[in-house]
Amino acid sequence: MTESLKDGRYVITRALGEGSQGTTLEAVDKREGRLVAIKRFEVKSARKWKDVELAEREARVLASLSHPSLPGYVEHFEEGGTLYLVMERIEGASLPEYRKSGGAFGTDDAIALLEQAAIVLDYLHGRAPPIIHRDLKPGNVIRRPDKSFAFVDFGAVRDTLRLEGGSTIIGTFGYMAPEQFQGRAAPASDVYAIGATALWMLTGVQPEDLPHKGLAIDVPAALGPQASPALVSVLVAMLEPDPEKRASRIGPLLAPLHAAPAPRPRGASTPAPPPAPPPPLAAASAAAPGEEFPDNLLRLVSRFMPLFWALSALAWWWLPFRTAMGVTVGLVVLSVVTRPYRARGSERKGARRHAKSTAVRVADPRVRVSSETDPAEVEAERAWREEEARRRGSP
Repeated sequence: MTESLKDGRYVITRALGEGSQGTTLEAVDKREGRLVAIKRFEVKSARKWKDVELAEREARVLASLSHPSLPGYVEHFEEGGTLYLVMERIEGASLPEYRKSGGAFGTDDAIALLEQAAIVLDYLHGRAPPIIHRDLKPGNVIRRPDKSFAFVDFGAVRDTLRLEGGSTIIGTFGYMAPEQFQGRAAPASDVYAIGATALWMLTGVQPEDLPHKGLAIDVPAALGPQASPALVSVLVAMLEPDPEKRASRIGPLLAPLHAAPAPRPRGASTPAPPPAPPPPLAAASAAAPGEEFPDNLLRLVSRFMPLFWALSALAWWWLPFRTAMGVTVGLVVLSVVTRPYRARGSERKGARRHAKSTAVRVADPRVRVSSETDPAEVEAERAWREEEARRRGSP
């Protein structure tokens, strides 16, 4: 005969699991036409009254909660000396069941768990007084078909603050924060448990079997060198053994995870930056403030170099040999010094001719578009050649 409860309203279909606080069953709610989960606790077989108190506390806490990532409360009742807590049936599998069925967890899954746990814990810990789960672990996290997570089994929940003394030591070894062994669970204790759960997702190893440094889990050694440094930092902050130094909330830790760039595939090289464009002509020829005077002077001298060469030719006629030779050597040196300025002047002239030209337009103003020679340069060169020819032809 099929077992039923509450005058046939709930028809038991199968057992979902068994824990220290009771057995969880799947049932059909005939009145609502939906699946529910029923947690059964045998009061008669309770080892101590504290166990009964925890069962009643779980029902009371769930009745006060309403969150999409937590099981919805339906009702609780006593029947035949047994306590029953009826909750919404959350579709999916616990994290160990999911892995056992062939599923795998990656970095994105662990980050998604942290993000959703941050919201749920802010909701629980933000109540007055804070509600502390105290038994968060892979078996109490359900992965839904849409890959979201739900957090179940509030059998160890604490919803009151003790001003004196400690509370009962409840939790699961490896996922319990060190202070829980002293009965001093706090909101940061749930943060520790979620960090240990995320580490189990990434490694598949129970926290107590991972490398340790003193009392702390050695997260970098557990995850290896390929792990995201940002994720390693988050888990280190969550798994700090000292509750005074441990993060009390997960949300503020997650910003670096979203800011961190995606890792490049192995062997991928960083693309070279595009070549810098050539500097503008004006910028290339601009001088620093302290250099404006000599630059302007040399630029002026360079413009009159053809005239100076013409006067040098006359110097050989009217001045002594040594003086004329000194003038010529000086002009050679001056010509070498001012050569860059003559080149810049030619570029500027070419740019002006380019701007005035209507036949050809190009993007670079430094490109010559005309072979026309400056009349002043032609005249100076002609005068110099005439004087040079006259000098060479003189006795």
